[in-house]
Amino acid sequence: MLTCVIRYRIDPARPELFARYARGWAEAIPRCGADLVGYFAPHEGSSTLAFGIYHIESLAAYEAYRAKLAMDPAGRENYAFAQAERFLLSEERTFVKRADREQGQ
Repeated sequence: MLTCVIRYRIDPARPELFARYARGWAEAIPRCGADLVGYFAPHEGSSTLAFGIYHIESLAAYEAYRAKLAMDPAGRENYAFAQAERFLLSEERTFVKRADREQGQ
């Protein structure tokens, strides 16, 4: 099992747009094959740093998931929303795995 951590830099003057974007993924991500942990917006400290976190079985499963997400109506709408509103200043994906337990646990 892998965990995908998406690190966003968002427009600090428009946090409500990131919240809407996050809610847009709540159904699409699980429907397309990933286990959504959640989306996290700034609260204290940085006003520009936000995260999206989900679990996926493998990198092969990630590729299939991304293809489904690109075809999903809610996914397509959310991508278009983000592009039109331009509140995401940058986006970086990192895949991590649990290190505090043996593989398969």
